Amino acid sequence: MSRVRVLLADDHALVRAGLRALLAEMRDVEVVAEAADGREALSLVEKHRPHVVLMDITMPELSGLEAAARVAEACPHTRVLILSMHASEEYVLQALRAGVAGYLVKDASVAELELAIRAVAAGGTYLSPTLSRFVVEDYLRRVGGEASPLERLTPRQREVLQLVAEGHSTKEVAWKLGLSVKTVETHRKEIMERLGIRDVAGLVRFAVRVGLVSPET
Repeated sequence: MSRVRVLLADDHALVRAGLRALLAEMRDVEVVAEAADGREALSLVEKHRPHVVLMDITMPELSGLEAAARVAEACPHTRVLILSMHASEEYVLQALRAGVAGYLVKDASVAELELAIRAVAAGGTYLSPTLSRFVVEDYLRRVGGEASPLERLTPRQREVLQLVAEGHSTKEVAWKLGLSVKTVETHRKEIMERLGIRDVAGLVRFAVRVGLVSPET
């Protein structure tokens, strides 16, 4: 591989600018595009076909985890490297189940960032050493077992859940996804039934816990 083509996906413009500056100093690494949310990231991946997507987890419209799963399915030659402030078991497990090639915490050094990018671009995997060993062991023990609560939902239901948790009304969700209001209401009812949650506040708490939205949403 002559040059590593990277797409940046983070909803903070200053973070993207900082990452772009850091990557500009790396030999044979090129930033080909930037996305501010997961849905934009998917569109740009299809357009630019980067080798690596450097993806945050918590983004509006479509989370990094959901976007990563869709990238893995639609563009298998593009590898997703999660760069997140979250290092909890729940986040890492969800990322691994989504098919990411690597997971790096945001307090990593520049040298580690470059190492991770080159590792996943070459077809390997990378997990930040700061992640506890039990996280990997727990993943290996549980993978292939009973689906997690989030995995009990369809991709469309996860989209509806994120938008509802972000505070969008039923009409707004319907407009954004090109669905009827009745269909959105049906999705929301089924989401609550599958998760065993009775109100919107509970949906918001669940969405924060699994990384679909940030606590500040």
